[in-house]
Amino acid sequence: MSASSDSPRGCPVAHHGAELARLYGPEAATDPAGIYERLRKEHGSVAPVLLEGEVPAWLVLGYRDARRVLDNPRQFTRDARIWRDWRDGLVEETSPLIPMLGWRPDCVSQDGEPHRRLRAAVTDGLRAAAGRGVRRHATHYANRQIDAFVDAGRADLVGDYAEYLPMLVLSRILGLPEAEGRDLVESCAQVLGGGEDAVTHDARIQEILARLVERKRSEPGGDLATALLEHHAGLDEDEIVSHLRLVLIAAHTTTSNLLARVLQLVLTETSRLAGLISGQLNVSEVVEEVMWDSPPLAVLPGRFAASDLELGGHRIQEGDLLVLGLAAGNLDPEIRPDTGGPVHGNQAHLAFSSGPHECPGQNIGQAVIQTAVDVLLHRLPGLRLAVPPEDLSSTASTWESRLDSLPVEFGV
Repeated sequence: MSASSDSPRGCPVAHHGAELARLYGPEAATDPAGIYERLRKEHGSVAPVLLEGEVPAWLVLGYRDARRVLDNPRQFTRDARIWRDWRDGLVEETSPLIPMLGWRPDCVSQDGEPHRRLRAAVTDGLRAAAGRGVRRHATHYANRQIDAFVDAGRADLVGDYAEYLPMLVLSRILGLPEAEGRDLVESCAQVLGGGEDAVTHDARIQEILARLVERKRSEPGGDLATALLEHHAGLDEDEIVSHLRLVLIAAHTTTSNLLARVLQLVLTETSRLAGLISGQLNVSEVVEEVMWDSPPLAVLPGRFAASDLELGGHRIQEGDLLVLGLAAGNLDPEIRPDTGGPVHGNQAHLAFSSGPHECPGQNIGQAVIQTAVDVLLHRLPGLRLAVPPEDLSSTASTWESRLDSLPVEFGV
């Protein structure tokens, strides 16, 4: 599964004769951390890998190299139109990589002034939405979700809580009816999970959001769709739909994943649970710890080399694809030699990216998570894991590692 140690240190295409590590498939689904560790030993802070469809890329494993890539859009652009393998027809439009890597008329796909114009519209819209009661919405939907299972005395806090709560709050922010929001949970998961249905589900998301934009033209409201329609930046319909899609997929998947991991840590480390209940520990401190050790996106797509350069001792060629190992970077022994040690108050993690494209909605996601944990602990006395901690399992795709389930019991 790994590249041979004597393979050429140049463009990842040059490694096709060797057996490259794959960021997809059975091993990657069950032991992504093992792959990252092996690649770091064999290649250093940057390693050649294959993505779905045998598409070559560079995986950035080192923290400092990741920051260099993220903070320098002139060297490492987000504009996929310079992606050489795509330009050369080696990546089909039906590839499951396209929903995550392909160019779109949104701020994530642009740099410079076009990026600033579009990002300002999204930032202004999210700020207005956050001012209309994110915590209030999160409290309402958290109680609604808990009401559905509280009488049973047991639940799966992934499937019954973490998967749906962020989407319900996001539906209010975007302006979607609740039923459509619930229905989109599966589509968002499919886009992040890759596979043959990723493109189909991505098209379905865009279709639903296009209908939302059309409704909001005649029925404006206090939501992000209306804010983008009315913003002075003058976004066209494709730009509006693309940004609603971006917020929906990115915010839901990262928030639901992070919430599940926070609950996992709280329930497997009893000292943290006791600290939260007694008030000696804040939820934000637990969230910070999880963002270091289990970031909601393990691998961030993607950047493209704007010219020939060197990174991590490798020759990177113009048009090469780079994907950022956020989980690997956060555990880089060069910056965390005491991996597993305390990180309280240290917000220098890569979980929300960095540089011009740093996540603009992270405060909303953290507000949802803090509220969700607070409501849960208040509503469910005696909350405890229903299985041994070692029985909890995760399944990874190229981009994320998700907790499969979190069975709990509590007093009724």
